[in-house]
Amino acid sequence: MVENLPVVAHRDGVLIRVWAVPRASRTEIAGLHGGRVRIRVTAPPEGGKANQQVSRALSERLGSPVELISGVSARGKVFLARQLEVDEVLARLSQ
Repeated sequence: MVENLPVVAHRDGVLIRVWAVPRASRTEIAGLHGGRVRIRVTAPPEGGKANQQVSRALSERLGSPVELISGVSARGKVFLARQLEVDEVLARLSQ
């Protein structure tokens, strides 16, 4: 992955590097954090609740489902968005 770029092309779609912030006051995509897309969610990090909410927020913004590839128990996560291009993902994330 290119350093400080939150998305990169992958043979199956686009990989999106995410920095998850659980137990926030509201759910939102809040810019960048160290080359990752910062996503704040209200859910706690127990039982996969925060991961589900991060996935839902990202899917809604992109208009396409995403799949958690790595970082199940870490704040730094990688999601895969299939059927999208890097330019599309960057444009939709910057909205």
